[in-house]
Amino acid sequence: MKILVTGSAGFIGFFTVQALLKQGHEVVGIDNLNDYYDISLKNGRLNALKEFCEQQGLVNSYRFIEMDIADRPAMQALFDEQKFDRVIHLAAQAGVRYSLQNPHAYVDSNLVGFVNILEGCRQTKVGHLVYASSSSVYGMNAKIPFSTEDRVDFPISLYAATKKSNELMAHAYSHLYDIPTTGLRFFTVYGPWGRPDMAYFSFTKKILAGEAIDVFNNGQMERDFTYIDDIVEGVVRVMDRIPQPQSSEFTMAHAPYKIYNIGNNQPITLERFINAIESATGKKAIRNNLPMQPGDVPRTFADVDDLIADTGFKPETEIEVGIDRFVDWYKSF
Repeated sequence: MKILVTGSAGFIGFFTVQALLKQGHEVVGIDNLNDYYDISLKNGRLNALKEFCEQQGLVNSYRFIEMDIADRPAMQALFDEQKFDRVIHLAAQAGVRYSLQNPHAYVDSNLVGFVNILEGCRQTKVGHLVYASSSSVYGMNAKIPFSTEDRVDFPISLYAATKKSNELMAHAYSHLYDIPTTGLRFFTVYGPWGRPDMAYFSFTKKILAGEAIDVFNNGQMERDFTYIDDIVEGVVRVMDRIPQPQSSEFTMAHAPYKIYNIGNNQPITLERFINAIESATGKKAIRNNLPMQPGDVPRTFADVDDLIADTGFKPETEIEVGIDRFVDWYKSF
């Protein structure tokens, strides 16, 4: 199949492209290479992907295009020219805290850009759109583990609100135009080649440098950390499972629409998380305890029963294993 992967120079996009190429698909990757974080890391992923293609004899199977999903004419031309069988939409303006500082970046990428993706899929009759949502949509829900059946009407950050909006927009297009769409609520993704704005990345950097790390909410938080390989396995498996039109107890609409959680189903305390980094680096952390940051949530915990039932896959990489792999990569990179 010919597959579009947006955000292909990003963390999840990079590994997703590799997995799809290994399966024999033809992949077109796009990314606007913005400077939200160090551009050298994005270029490093692109170079690594180029080397991978050369080593595996897949040079003709992958094409990268620098493009902004918010550029409506460019996106329309891309869809018209390529005629994709599937779209895996991972491009987005990420980060909860950054949304407090630069809200317009989230509107441009996560809302305008997403409409351009939906329109491209509609106009060219793409067989299945798989897109990244986020565990942030659950906000401060009291019920755990977080289920896709739960209400998610109370976002506590603009980032979360845009991701919830993506799910609503996708449902509308699925209902109106019979476009199969599947949203994936990712839970705290980590691993080699990850984003520098994530805690595990900055903690590792500062611990190795002997600098203090900022520990928010005095360390009284838990996260459902999910290793990158598990995320990508979930993405690829879901891509092949096209949702069928269905209604529910909440609506009479029959839309080919589905939402899955992809999380480790095992919340980790911040203490265990820091201990794993200390063990992997061989150095003790100097801690600067701080109150909870605006937009943060105290706990995330994924109910993945639907993912297991529909794909036969359950993420289960232990945090110590994943952090060891990340630190090994970090030291070499």
